[in-house]
Amino acid sequence: MKSQASKEGIILNVVSAFRTVDRQKEIIQAKIEAGQPINEILHTCAAPGFSEHHTGRALDLTSTESEPLSEMFEDTEAFSWLMENANYYSFRMSYPKGNSAGILYEPWHWAHYHE
Repeated sequence: MKSQASKEGIILNVVSAFRTVDRQKEIIQAKIEAGQPINEILHTCAAPGFSEHHTGRALDLTSTESEPLSEMFEDTEAFSWLMENANYYSFRMSYPKGNSAGILYEPWHWAHYHE
């Protein structure tokens, strides 16, 4: 998918991919230590053992057009390209606006799926 996007002039950069359960714990612990309430954390970060990153199927993507892990990604050509083409590579955005998982909108988070 990244190769085809590049051929079409779209740069996709991977910010994050596979993440262990222990790494997820560290991320959440750092947010707790920074003073974030756990209920807010769990709207932006899946609990250890429940993240798509643990499966190796999830990618957090960005481009040179926006800051990593920012909603601004939705305003980029890279995001538009993903919306039009990711399904051809069996990828979909996991956390669109109003998703049933209760995770805040993450236009950068895409997962490979099998049907």
